[in-house]
Amino acid sequence: MPATSANLGPAFDCAGLALTCWDTLDVAVTDGGLVVEVSGEGAGELPTDESHLVVQAFRAACAELGWTPSGLRLTARNGIPQGRGMGSSAAAVTAGVLAAWALCPDVTAVDDAAVLRLLSELEGHPDNVAPCLLGGATLSWTTPAGARAARLAVDPTITPVLFVPGTTLSTHLARGLLPATVPHADAAHAAGRSALLVHALTRDPALLFEGTEDRLHQPQRAAAMPASAELLARLRTDGHAAVVSGAGPCVLALAVLGPDEHPGDPAPAAAVRELAAAVPEGWACLPLRVDHDGAVVTPQGRDHGAVSSESPGTHR
Repeated sequence: MPATSANLGPAFDCAGLALTCWDTLDVAVTDGGLVVEVSGEGAGELPTDESHLVVQAFRAACAELGWTPSGLRLTARNGIPQGRGMGSSAAAVTAGVLAAWALCPDVTAVDDAAVLRLLSELEGHPDNVAPCLLGGATLSWTTPAGARAARLAVDPTITPVLFVPGTTLSTHLARGLLPATVPHADAAHAAGRSALLVHALTRDPALLFEGTEDRLHQPQRAAAMPASAELLARLRTDGHAAVVSGAGPCVLALAVLGPDEHPGDPAPAAAVRELAAAVPEGWACLPLRVDHDGAVVTPQGRDHGAVSSESPGTHR
């Protein structure tokens, strides 16, 4: 299950990007009981009982499918930092729901539309679960019938770079800092920049700096993450297309390869090297790539009684 970065600046609650940082989980139906093992990020902190988010999502999907497995074993090897704005909860619910769909004996194929609707109900909004499920960049929205999403083909010269602090921030707390209403000028600015962001991501990365400009939510949340706000301001002053990743406190910069650079080159791009040199003390810098595959489910074991989520690949 890939990490994700939502909002991408102005496209609040509707745009997201899948990234090459993953959680890998093995899920198996057993004769009875529940066993949960967690390693990597969150080990020793995440619950190992029914309150584990993957287990909750798995149970919710089973109820949707009208199926009650006898027992469950979950082994989670987490690579996505928790509580940093990298979509760790979206990856967890996506893993649980897809595992139920894959293991249910009455289901022959994953229904992405039905899965997305359930994921959005569980997560509360589709901006992270859509890219986690589908890969690449996504635009998501809700209708009376549930959430929907469209996948965008990201320009291959775009290289995501994440700045990860040692601190966490509650998404609930970050959302609580947003005002109930916004000025008309700020709403119009967000609409225009969001449209420009789509063009920049898919056709003209030179416009990413302007396309990631935000007035709608990042300034309002700055007081809750002053170090992130300071880093964001510094990166943008230096001309980098930087945004707060999701609700924060991670900061995402979208670097662009130079004219003589190519995706897959062994040496980091000049823009990536420049960003890596700007990492503050106590932060980690993660040069990543866009994950184009999204969630991956691989049947394992006799009679497909177990599944594994990993990347790259496809669940379709």
